[in-house]
Amino acid sequence: MDLDLLREERKKWLTWKNIRPYQEAIKNLPHYDNVEVGLGDKVTVNISSLSDSEATQIKETALLMKPWRKGPFQINNLFIDSEWQSQIKYNLLEPHFNLKDKIVGDIGCNNGYYLFRMLSHEPTKLIGFDPSAIYYSQFQFINHFIHSNIVYELLGVEHVEFYEHKFDVLFCLGVLYHRSDPVAMLKSLFKGLNKGGELILDTFMIDGEDEMCLTPKDRYSKIPNIYFVPTVNALINWCTRAGFESVEVLETMVTEPNEQRKTEWIDTQSLEDFLDPNDPTKTVEGYPAPKRVYIKARKSN
Repeated sequence: MDLDLLREERKKWLTWKNIRPYQEAIKNLPHYDNVEVGLGDKVTVNISSLSDSEATQIKETALLMKPWRKGPFQINNLFIDSEWQSQIKYNLLEPHFNLKDKIVGDIGCNNGYYLFRMLSHEPTKLIGFDPSAIYYSQFQFINHFIHSNIVYELLGVEHVEFYEHKFDVLFCLGVLYHRSDPVAMLKSLFKGLNKGGELILDTFMIDGEDEMCLTPKDRYSKIPNIYFVPTVNALINWCTRAGFESVEVLETMVTEPNEQRKTEWIDTQSLEDFLDPNDPTKTVEGYPAPKRVYIKARKSN
């Protein structure tokens, strides 16, 4: 697979008429050298001597790029209150990984919130994969101030096994249920890892001890492209079939309104709209409400 050719093709996405205004707005932002960055629950940027007109320009640029799904971010007094409180997931996973001096990839990285947080762990390389020109533009906007060396690829999970090098740790958060062949996707991730490498993954799950999965007829939680929602044991079997030596279940957790909710930064529906108003344990379609399982799968040495 010629990834360089694919990269050139996908650069053209940034010239689409709906994406071009984002790119132009980013290019017009002033450059700042004296910037203080914080990598806590909020990814924060503090610019000294920011003028009122510059603050307005930054806010207008951020608002232009809605919806902001992952975050939160703060630039001086501007708080980007994302739909997902992504620090909840990150803080849950952080005790379970070691990224120092590792080659790390984040598949489906969205605007890079997790990648920015990972900078504090001093990995050798940080590479994000996401074929979305909107999310890429949001990443560029934040990175305009942070000046990180994160590499953002407009590529998908299907390209990981063909990448220029292998990874020590791969994150794949909230992607598996969007794939019509989950085992094939897990095999691709497996092939993208170095020997002894680790995959940290989360996906929707259903309760039950059996090795089975839910296959929604049309939509799940109003999401159209959800193919399979497994039990934990079914997910473990998928990982084993993909080649992983061991699978550790880190956590299972129901998605709560404090983690995913409407804000002024999305202008669309969110979790409360996806659940049965008379029974929040079910989706509007009558399926079990969203619950996630977090795992760590290891490739043998």
